[in-house]
Order: sequence, then C-alpha cells, then structure tokens
Amino acid sequence: MTQRRTLLDLVLAVGFLAVATAIAVAHRSPPSGYEWSIYTGTPTLTWVALGLALAVAVGVTIGTRGWYQAGAIALGGLAVTSIVSLPVIRNYHFQGMGDSLTHLGWVRDFVQGTMQPHELFYPGLHAVATTLHLGGGVSMERALLIAVVLLFVPFVVFVPLIARDISGTGAAAGFAAIASWMVLPINNVATHMGPHTNSNALFVVPVALFATVALVSRRSDLERLPFGISPFTVCLFLAGVGLLLVHPQQMINVVVFLGALAGVQYLAKRRYDDHPMVHHPSLFAPAVMLGVLFVVWAAANARFRRAFSGLVSGLFSRDIGTGSTVGQRGGSLTELGGSLLELFAIMFLVAAVLGAIAALFVLATWLGRTSLDPDGRSYVTYFALALVPLGGMFVVYFLGTPTMAFRQVGFIYVVLTILSGIALAHLFGWLTGPLTTPGANALAAVFVAACLVLTLVTLFTSPLIYQPTQHVTEQQQFGYDTALEHRVDEQLYAGFGYGINRYGDAHYGTEAGSEINYDGGAGGAVLVEEFEDGNYREAYHGADYYFTVSAYDKARELEVYDELHHSEAALEEIEREPYADRLISSEEFTMYSVEGTPS
Repeated sequence: MTQRRTLLDLVLAVGFLAVATAIAVAHRSPPSGYEWSIYTGTPTLTWVALGLALAVAVGVTIGTRGWYQAGAIALGGLAVTSIVSLPVIRNYHFQGMGDSLTHLGWVRDFVQGTMQPHELFYPGLHAVATTLHLGGGVSMERALLIAVVLLFVPFVVFVPLIARDISGTGAAAGFAAIASWMVLPINNVATHMGPHTNSNALFVVPVALFATVALVSRRSDLERLPFGISPFTVCLFLAGVGLLLVHPQQMINVVVFLGALAGVQYLAKRRYDDHPMVHHPSLFAPAVMLGVLFVVWAAANARFRRAFSGLVSGLFSRDIGTGSTVGQRGGSLTELGGSLLELFAIMFLVAAVLGAIAALFVLATWLGRTSLDPDGRSYVTYFALALVPLGGMFVVYFLGTPTMAFRQVGFIYVVLTILSGIALAHLFGWLTGPLTTPGANALAAVFVAACLVLTLVTLFTSPLIYQPTQHVTEQQQFGYDTALEHRVDEQLYAGFGYGINRYGDAHYGTEAGSEINYDGGAGGAVLVEEFEDGNYREAYHGADYYFTVSAYDKARELEVYDELHHSEAALEEIEREPYADRLISSEEFTMYSVEGTPS
C-alpha cells in the first residue's frame, strides 16, 4: 500500500510538472505574427506535456478515489484551463473577431466613461475586464482575455461536485470531471472560446445548478440562516444575478430549469404520498424570484426588445430555420473538398455519443436498472425532464433565430455533461463484471482519452473546421486604428471579405462610435464578382472607398477557403490599378484608397 501511494505521489507530481513545463514553453514562444492556427503555432513540446498531464489525470481519476482522485481532478482541470488560457499564456494581443471586438469596445466605453455598466444589458464580463485593466495595469485587450479564463474556471470545479451530490460516488465525480474537460458547450457555431458573453455565461451555469442540487438535498437546520433561509437559496440567487450580468439568455435558461423542477415536484406531490421528491424543498419560489428579476432587468432594455422582436419576426418568416444557410455551407464545403457530414463528425460526434449515452442512462434509471438510490434517481429525473422545455426553446429558436438555437444547445450540453459523467461511471462500473475492474478502467481511459482529443482540437477555431484562428495581432489592430484615425471626408471602408465595423467598435468604443458610418450600410466587404473581374472601381457599388486587407483576411480567403471566393491574383492585381493608391502597408495590414466610378 505504501509503495502504491508513493507511486501515485510520483505520477501526480509528474503530471503537475508537465503542466508547468507546458506553460513555461508556451510563454517563451509568443507569436511572431498572425497565426492562422493556434494549434500549429503553439510549440509541440507544450502539447506533448499537456497530453502527458491529461493522461495522468485521466488514469488516476478513473483508478483511484479520495485525495488522489481529487488531486487528479485538479490536475486535469488545470491542464484544460491552461489550454483555454493559451492566448493569455502566449501573449496574444487579442483573440476574437466579430462580437469579441464589440465586447472590447464596451470595455473601452466603461474605461472612457462614455457608458456606465448598468446601461449595458450584460455588463459582467466587461466589468471584470475593466477592473483588471484599471486595477492591474494590463491592457484592455489582455484584461478581457484574462476575464474569459476567470469565468471558465467554475465549469471544471462545479460539474464534478454536482455529479457527486447526485450519485454520492467518487466514480461519478471523476467521470463528470473528465466530461467537463471536453468543454462540450462550445460548438463553434454560436458558442465560442473567447470573449463572447453568451458562451462565457455557460461556464457559470454549474454554480447555479450546484446550488439547486444542494438546496434540494441538504435540509439540516444547522445550515439555515436567519428567518429559516437556506444558504443555498442565497447562493442560487447570487449565481442567478451573476448569470444575468454575464448574459441573460443563460440566466433565463436557469429559470426554465428551476421551473421545470418545480413542476415535476408538484406532479410528484399530486401522485405520490411517499417519494423523495415529496420531501424536497419546493423550487417554485426561487424560480419565480429569478424570473421576476429577469423581467425587471430585461423589460426596460431596448437591446432585449430588439432581439425578442427579431425572434418573433423570424418565426413568421418564410425562410424557416437553417435550411438555406446549411445548403449554402454544404455547397461551399463540397467545393473545398469537404462535406457537412465530415464537419459534423469533427465538431459534434463526441457530443452526440455522450448525449446518447446520457439518454440511455436516463432510460435505465427510469426502468430501475441502475444502482442509484431513490434520491439519486429523483435528481436524474429532474435533470432529464428539465431538458424537455429547454429542448422546446431550442425548437423555437431554430425556427426564429437559428444562431440562438445553437446557443441553446450550449446550455443543454452543460446539463448533458453532468448526466453523461454519471452515465459513464455506471457504464464502466457495470463492465467491471465481464471485464474485471482493471480491464474496465483501461477501456474507460482509452474511450475518454479519444473523446478528449477529438473535442480539444476543436476548442478554438482552426483550419481543421474551415475557420482560421481569430488571432488579432498588435500590428493588425494598429493598422485598423490608423485607417480609422486618418479617414478623409467620411470615405467608406470595404474589406477583403471582412469589414472594418467591429474594429471601429474596438477603437472608438461600441457606444462612443455608434453614430459613425463605416460602410454606408453596404455590407462592409468588396463585391466578389466585380473585384475578381478586376473592376475595382465598381467593387463597392461605384463609390470611393478604402480597401482594407489583413493577414487574417488572407489566411481565411486564400488558405483556408482555398480561393473559393477571392483569388490571390485579384488581390495582387489591385497594385497595378491606376485608380487605387496604397496608403498603409505592413506585414499584417494593408489599405488602399480606391476611386469609384464617377456618377
């Protein structure tokens, strides 16, 4: 026994040393320019060391219990958090296009005082970043990336705690921890790893779910606050407020989750005299309390009203769901030599498999074929039935605003991560009979290791999923800033497949620059057909325009998309266009002033 403990101590020490080595090597290898893949840009030694750490974490988590398992869970959580932190560790200037640049703009608004936190519908992430910037002296860009990491940590901490509370076993906690390392809520369709508040809020959701389970399961009078209030009710309320501030969509999902559980409790009390649910504290009051809080916060917000009206109009439009978008994407993938089936396998296969395992486990629980006690079966029933209204919301979103539907999938997979962890513990526990414990543990380690590899290689966007990494270099942002500061006579901007508007948010502030017209409402990118035909004067509706192209644009259009829309020849030919003058030029950013067709 002493030798085994010594061996486990040594193995865990090697795992933590591997993480430290990975971080040190990554930190000493900052990017020299734009990286179109964070995976290939990060040193191989970093990935080897992180792989070793995760292998140790998986093996010890599955094969041990008690303190050694806790240490392995901490090791695995640290390794995955290190991967999430790579943009910070490797000193990326910024990471994230689109919404991320707009969120950076809101941070700038807070710092400049052009907007107060309470004026923004979801100021949580931005307030944390502003605090880090003002208190820590780091740049706003870096502060926002650090804030993303801080909001990620609760996910890997609370998921295994919830699984342990539900099942009462270390095996369920261990497998749930491993499932959390897969980061299944990120799908890179509508949820992303980076400054993206809807996605960031998903990682705070387990705090609210843990408080819910604890409120239901821990009923001792010793844990009561004055007036008989449970401390877990207070924790649930605070978690709900936190979610409201990070992103209200995920907070309202928690309200729906609580409402579903309250409904199940009501039905159980109507049907049974002696069932664990009958004795559980009602969740009706917390659901109503958080629901009212959401309504009060959202009703007065114009942004929420616009989003809601967009959802309603989408429900009644003729182009229902994602059919046309999927058709276009499928055609583009075919031209690139890929397919939707291949892309689905890369991005969603593990999620689909674990979702199926969780569903079969729920069915087995209802049939009485699991070793869960009555309380554990009740919690599984709670979580499973809560997926019904959450799935209904997915359908509504899918018919109205498909992007919101895939955000809803993100929340659903927070719940399924917990259920799948418990399910895997029961599955491989059952296999100890025919395979013996060492055999079942070995099979489990191989299975979850394969899942980890498949999910972590799609944690960030990369050419593997036909999207270059959204790396914003300092030189690239400086180029856009210069372009914006030296604009003449409100001339319009047009990009090489990507407009300048979001960089305008980051430069001026999203609120401060809201009145600035960057592209005349014409889309922000040059017209593909005219540009490729060499008709540069007509490439932006005949108007005078600034043509901008960054290293990211080139990587996306020429390398990842393999010149599907834009060609390198057309980009080079503009150098010889007599009506185009190059104004800014660097390795990361170029801008031309192009004279349009006289009216």
